[in-house]
Amino acid sequence: MINMGILQPVTVLAGWTMVMWWWMYITRMPAMSGPGVDVAKVRDEGPGVLNGMLPPRVQWPAHNYNHLHEAPTVFYAVALLLALVGAGDGLAAQLGWAYAGLRILHSLLQATTNPIMIRFAVFALSSFVLMALIVLAAMAVF
Repeated sequence: MINMGILQPVTVLAGWTMVMWWWMYITRMPAMSGPGVDVAKVRDEGPGVLNGMLPPRVQWPAHNYNHLHEAPTVFYAVALLLALVGAGDGLAAQLGWAYAGLRILHSLLQATTNPIMIRFAVFALSSFVLMALIVLAAMAVF
């Protein structure tokens, strides 16, 4: 497939999102039946109340799963645009791999030890990579 190299990191990041779903599920479900968890309160007040009921380490994978549905959605759109207009190889594909790798690193940091400042630096770097992809997309369509 010519000019579609960027679709490989898209596929990897989408697959990684499902890995984080499993990690969240495997971590959270046993804790949901633990002491101090009032499922009726979660039903009535919403899932945000879980932050006060579950240990932070249990919530970290869930928070990251949510994060993978924020900025990466822009990556998916830009990557598909680049592939569609025939500009998804070369630098675009390399930036796509950099973005996917940084988001996976961000996930691993957040779901394990959660070092806030290091995690933020990785997030910021991934955002700069995403900005570069947006610039490439703008150059391709304007």
